[in-house]
Amino acid sequence: MPMELPVDLTPELVPLSWLLGSWEGYGMLGEGEDGDQHIFQRATFTDTGLPVVEYRAETWLADPDGTVIRPLSVENGFWQLHRPLTEADGGPGLIPGDVVPALRNADAVEELRNEADGFDLQVSISHPRGVSELYLGHIKGPQITLATDYVLRGEHSREYASATRIFGLVGGDLLWRWDVSTGEGLKAHASAALKRLPERKGRHHGGDVVPPLEGTDTPATEPQADEQDQGPAAS
Repeated sequence: MPMELPVDLTPELVPLSWLLGSWEGYGMLGEGEDGDQHIFQRATFTDTGLPVVEYRAETWLADPDGTVIRPLSVENGFWQLHRPLTEADGGPGLIPGDVVPALRNADAVEELRNEADGFDLQVSISHPRGVSELYLGHIKGPQITLATDYVLRGEHSREYASATRIFGLVGGDLLWRWDVSTGEGLKAHASAALKRLPERKGRHHGGDVVPPLEGTDTPATEPQADEQDQGPAAS
């Protein structure tokens, strides 16, 4: 079925468009059984105007009643369709690509649809303490499956051999599960159910939204440090 393109969205991001926005909610480490640690997470998927979705997820430890205890980790990355490069693509570094996207319309994107009636996906994610993952996978509608193609670890990083992740939109919530192997097979690492946050009016900049000036659609200056989000309030 032909895809309908959202206004102003780079065509090849359409398969990922249902992820765009901010999400937050609770989950658990491990299998999510009694005694496993609770977590709170806020994840953001941002359209930067490039043929990639920028991703950031901040996670905190939480009590069973939902009280946030302390920061746990943060990860950043980029999600994109896995396809061959063309002359229109930029890089490496700051070498610019063509002003016209490599995939100009829905028909060009449809040509990438695979035999499973979805699209091949590439996701790169970086973590603190010198760990980076390159995932390859598949997106079909509101369902995503990923498996590491490569894991880069720094000299002082803990053992980390491979991982898989699954994401799905269920009843309007973003559900995910992350399995990790430290060399002895994949084991449940964490899972969560996130709810979409209301969209804040303004332009995105560095993960924050610069609000418009009162009574106008013109963005104001950057918010000061004490005005920016400081994470969830611990109740």
